[in-house]
Amino acid sequence: MPKLNEVELQHVRHLIGEHDMSYQKLSSYAQDCMDPQIKQMFEKSAQDALTTKQKLMGFLTMD
Repeated sequence: MPKLNEVELQHVRHLIGEHDMSYQKLSSYAQDCMDPQIKQMFEKSAQDALTTKQKLMGFLTMD
């Protein structure tokens, strides 16, 4: 896989930050939620955001 140029690197970093913020917010919403179904939805969405963040971080460690 070719190396990322500077602009692409900035975009990946921005996306990582956005997914991290989504993970934090969704986790907080899940923690505060009383309805079990909605809580589960927030937890799944938070996990999905974390998984995507981790995948994006893989682009930063590629040689």
